Amino acid sequence: MKFDTPAGQNPIDAMRVVGQPLDRIDGPHKVTGTAHYAYEWHDVTERAAYGHVIGAGIAKGRIASIDTSAAERAPGVLAVVTAQNAGKLGQGRMNTAKLLGGPEIQHYHQAIALVVADTFEQARAAASLVRVVYTRGRGRFSLEAEKDNAVKPQGGDTPADTVVGDFDAAFASAEVTLDETYTTPDQSHAMMEPMASLAEWDGDKLTIWTSNQMIAWGKGEVARTLGIAPDKVRLVSPYIGGGFGGKLFVRADAVLAALGAKAAKRAVKVALHRPLIANNTTHRPATLQRIRIGANKDGRITAMGHESWSGDLEGGGPEVAVQQTRLLYAGEHRMSKMRLATLDLPEGNAMRAPGETPGMMALEIAIDEIADKLGMDPVEFRIRNDTQVDPEKPERPFSQRQFVECLRQGAEKFGWDARKAHGSVREGRWLIGMGVAAGFRNAPVMKSGARVRLDGDGRVTVETDMTDIGTGSYTIIAQTAAETLGLPIGSIDVKLGDSDFPASAGSGGQWGANSATAGVYAACMKLREVVATKLELDPATAEFADGKVSAGGKSVSLADAAGDGQIVVEDAIEFGDLDKQKVLSTFAAHFAEVGVDVHTGETRVRRMLSVAAAGRILNPKQARSQMIGAMTMGVGAALSEELAVDTTMGFFVNHDLAGYEVPVHADIPVQEVVFLDEADADSSPMKAKGVGELGLCGVPAAIANAIHNATGVRVREYPITLEKVIGGLPDIA
Repeated sequence: MKFDTPAGQNPIDAMRVVGQPLDRIDGPHKVTGTAHYAYEWHDVTERAAYGHVIGAGIAKGRIASIDTSAAERAPGVLAVVTAQNAGKLGQGRMNTAKLLGGPEIQHYHQAIALVVADTFEQARAAASLVRVVYTRGRGRFSLEAEKDNAVKPQGGDTPADTVVGDFDAAFASAEVTLDETYTTPDQSHAMMEPMASLAEWDGDKLTIWTSNQMIAWGKGEVARTLGIAPDKVRLVSPYIGGGFGGKLFVRADAVLAALGAKAAKRAVKVALHRPLIANNTTHRPATLQRIRIGANKDGRITAMGHESWSGDLEGGGPEVAVQQTRLLYAGEHRMSKMRLATLDLPEGNAMRAPGETPGMMALEIAIDEIADKLGMDPVEFRIRNDTQVDPEKPERPFSQRQFVECLRQGAEKFGWDARKAHGSVREGRWLIGMGVAAGFRNAPVMKSGARVRLDGDGRVTVETDMTDIGTGSYTIIAQTAAETLGLPIGSIDVKLGDSDFPASAGSGGQWGANSATAGVYAACMKLREVVATKLELDPATAEFADGKVSAGGKSVSLADAAGDGQIVVEDAIEFGDLDKQKVLSTFAAHFAEVGVDVHTGETRVRRMLSVAAAGRILNPKQARSQMIGAMTMGVGAALSEELAVDTTMGFFVNHDLAGYEVPVHADIPVQEVVFLDEADADSSPMKAKGVGELGLCGVPAAIANAIHNATGVRVREYPITLEKVIGGLPDIA
């Protein structure tokens, strides 16, 4: 199905099933332990062995020698895989570093060996017997130290620099100006389920049960790395225990499990232990950001400049922290730049809302700061600088933009009019403040396919390689099929996460739900046509409702179309260039109230609200869950999350959940979410967009701005820990 003109009226608009707050259909499997995660496939193969990954003990240099003999003689050991005996390996297009290092080492904890044994304990014990001698090289581990050596990044989908008008002149002549620098730290995905895989060979065919967000991408990357044909690779990933972008690409667990299984001639399980999640896999890279804003005294922005520096391994890409600034606020004269430094730290790559998350952590503090300088309410300042067109390309309007309505409804619901001057509200030992920030994330789409089967019992099975990373994909796909075919949701079976199924968008980038359901819609519409034709009904006028197909005064059970067999159809949604004609974006207004302990500087978030405009909401219950999860992640980004870099040895020191501090239940107050009524016909036949990343974008800045309102202390370096606040608090008698 081609989608190259705005959607008209279609079966989804009935919203008998789509748009309803239904419970997750996969919920019973998850609470009864019958949902199989990557390390839990105990019944698909006999006598699976266990692999333990050894990570490099240096960040830069070479392996001078590696002695595996003692490990090979250890009890239960079946094989030890290294770059010396693994055979020729390629490199995936989406990996910056090799997934099996040696002799050259590109970063700390790069995988250099896998020990395979009958039990996990035997593999781990034997791994301690491997002796590695390194020749250490000189590495670059500090973004601040390498800032002046950063260069304009080449390639990629996002231009490094943009210029509109004359920023320098407009900024110089502005009546009120802001020129500040902000920093965001390296952050870890810290998902609940580690990267894990079970691999088995059947002759020259490889099956990997794994934890991966993008099955079609992963299948291609495995084939490319191992040097085998893609049709010899099958990836299976029906349930994923969190990913946040860290599982978009194949990681070392999958490749090493495959190599280990070949060497041991048995199926092999590999899970990356927690320190390897921080140092072996990807992370959100740190940024340095300079923001300059010029405005007239009436509060209108005349000059907007945003520059960002980030680092990655050689051959990597930048954190695109300026991209939201190019679209979010009006202003005739504009400038944005990104610069990339080469660092020998573990690979920087996509983490939930890459670009906008760190970019808005800086931008939305800067917007508050310029509003303060103007003496304007920060909500009203944002409203005054709204734009309905792309500021860099005014001929390109937004398909829908209810940003102002998000701000106004949010301010009213949150009680924003009760906000007082900075540092003026106190309850006992707590200084109280409110903060606001914009939320923004584009709504990309991607070709997505599905296969639909109708059987003689009237049941429909949907098959697509779309994944469920805790987001509710099973349920919204079932809702889509039920709505399109006029069936109750209980008549829909959904099978996901298998590369034998048609390729979908996968989970990531806030494109998954909209694209994947649109692909299912396309397949179901094709099934409608086949069914109506078989029943000798007019496909153009046939109505599908209550398990029946009706047209021209004739009504037939949907099950009768299949008879004793099945009707199987397959189709995909293919998107045209509507996203080039208009800007497809999602918007939110995030509000936070905090208390700051006047004695210690400790911050506690007291309440939060997000009001979002994100297209048609396919399942409000699940969408709310996505939003509050992202808001919780925003609390961590604001107050605690930071990978501490050892700039001498080149690794992340706090590489476990004891040292990398994510929010816990006690840190999270009541969170409210409001969705504005919206259906975007330019987006897809579903008229949806996505919320998975929008709920995070801007939240840390709302908390930072609330801390400033509570205390009068402005912190521009995340996370906002107590030692950064306490020096500016009032003296205690």
